[in-house]
Order: sequence, then C-alpha cells, then structure tokens
Amino acid sequence: MAKIPVQFTLNGSEKAEFIDSGTTLLHALRDKIGDTSPKGGCHQGTCGACSVIIDGELRLSCLTLAETCNGAVISTTSGLSESGVLHPLQRAFLDTFATQCGFCTPGMIMAAKVLLDHTPNPSRDEVVEALSGNICRCTGYEPIIQAVLTAARANSQNAA
Repeated sequence: MAKIPVQFTLNGSEKAEFIDSGTTLLHALRDKIGDTSPKGGCHQGTCGACSVIIDGELRLSCLTLAETCNGAVISTTSGLSESGVLHPLQRAFLDTFATQCGFCTPGMIMAAKVLLDHTPNPSRDEVVEALSGNICRCTGYEPIIQAVLTAARANSQNAA
C-alpha cells in the first residue's frame, strides 16, 4: 500500500508524515506524531474523547481521515498550555475537580474551548449544549459545567 504525504500545523508546529490511506487522525496523532492527548474511546464518534480543533471547528479525530487534514491547523489539549502555564480551561478543570479518571477531559476541554472562542460568556445551557457530544462516566457533568463557567468568568475578568 502506498503511503500518502500529509502536512499540517499541530499546536503551532509544522508536521509532515507519510501515512497509509484510511488512517484516522486519531491514529496519526497518537501513533505517528506522539501526541497522546486525544483519547480513543469508542472509535465510533459517540464519546467525544478524541475531540480536536481543526481550522477552528471541533472535530472527532477517530472519524476524520488524516489525509483530509492536509494544510489544516490542528489543536489538541497538549498544545493549550504556554511555557508551563495551564490554559484557563485546564486550570478551571483542576480547581473545580472536574477531572476524575481524566479520560473524557481532553475532549471536554476542546469542546469548551471552541465554545468560549465563539461565545466568551456562555450561559449554563450553552455550556451543556456544547458539551453534549462528550460522555463522562465519573463526574455527573456538574463539575465539568462549572469548570467551563469558571474559565469563562476568568477570561472575562482578564479581558476587563
């Protein structure tokens, strides 16, 4: 089987790989590039653990073919912190105890980031809707919702 060249920007760094046709972005990120922050949960697009941001949109990396990402800008949770300082969403998840087993956390954070990028001061209902594609089996969701609202408040205070 012939290898396909793919180039994209991942968390601010240019990446170029040769992949097999049909390779999912999840496998390319984890197995070829070494970014293990997206998690492979269901591998069917129902749990959200593999969520990444591609060109500003939330996408499921387990359903996205890596070859369709040529030239794209991709963000994962491993690229959110800067110089060892956690992103406000990451900090809020820690401070509000929204992370238990941690498996859903990367997908939840990426979904929340897209929401806050488009709606800096969301309502609780908007947070619930934004996170609705992500499954958590540990927290009952309330700490996660509170973490997103906490991060939104912190961002609005920093902007003021």
